[in-house]
Amino acid sequence: MGSIGLIVNPAAGRDIRRLTGGASVVDDYAKRRVAECVLDGLTVAGDRLEVLVMPDRTGIADHAVAEAPDEIDASTLEMPVKETAADTRRAAAAFRDAVDVAVILGGDGTTRDAALELGDVPLIAVSTGTNNVVPSAVDGTVAGAAAALVATDAVSAEVVTTRHGMVEARAETPTGERRLTGLAAVEVSAKSFIGTRALLDPSDLRGGVVSRARPGDIGLPAVAGGLESLAPDERGGVALRLAGAEDAPRSVRSIVAPGVTATIGVTSAERLGPNDAVAFDVPDGVVGADGERELELTDATVELTPVSDGPRLIDIDAALEAGAAAGCFDAVGSFIEDE
Repeated sequence: MGSIGLIVNPAAGRDIRRLTGGASVVDDYAKRRVAECVLDGLTVAGDRLEVLVMPDRTGIADHAVAEAPDEIDASTLEMPVKETAADTRRAAAAFRDAVDVAVILGGDGTTRDAALELGDVPLIAVSTGTNNVVPSAVDGTVAGAAAALVATDAVSAEVVTTRHGMVEARAETPTGERRLTGLAAVEVSAKSFIGTRALLDPSDLRGGVVSRARPGDIGLPAVAGGLESLAPDERGGVALRLAGAEDAPRSVRSIVAPGVTATIGVTSAERLGPNDAVAFDVPDGVVGADGERELELTDATVELTPVSDGPRLIDIDAALEAGAAAGCFDAVGSFIEDE
């Protein structure tokens, strides 16, 4: 029997960028409906599946289990609930050796937290967060169908997954070493405190390293994407050093947050190979990951390194097309008649 691990982050899609930008609100009801759709999509495979759902205190997991189709054996994972990012990491760690595929409902932060613990478990990230560079804006039913095909070995995971890069940060501070990992980007900001965590003012950005670069992304990957292209499964990264547009030799118009565009001055853009490190001096600032400020630093040097051992992402379209080619969607007695 194939198995699926489902993580729904109740806190995703609720930060201050709903007030300062154009990010949409993804409330508990919307997350419940997406989770329901994922479970409905799992029935496409035709085989009975086991689903473990990360528990929460908002009722999302309980609702998903109660409304699961008869063909699905759904239950909540037994674990303590702290209502922090540690819940996602704890659930993903439990899924590492227990499931065939993980489905993550959240943004880049939730996907990153899960990816750090899932190991080689293939995953599908469905966008229900704020910063959604990696998660797909896809219907939950479609995501569930793709997950089911991989979990039941109807299609080969090796054929329909790609390995996304990540960025590791190591800061040397007067009080010791601190570390951080980003999924799509690690950013260096001149803002001297974390505050609400969300990056609100683009002029605070001083640079960073991205694992992907496309103008259709959001944040630092969009800035890099305005200069050159780096596919999510390409090895290496791009290092950017930024300044005010009036002081830089080049500037890029980019989408820096949902509903926020800005002209960003670029003093340098350097292509990095895997494990090539660059250093940034941080006299007083913050290092963030995927649009969220994380580490307050003073008189520090931070070393940023793109790495290639990120999450295994399922290409949803490729999985569904492979399933169709293998006859996975054929119903008994169905046919297509040529005219």
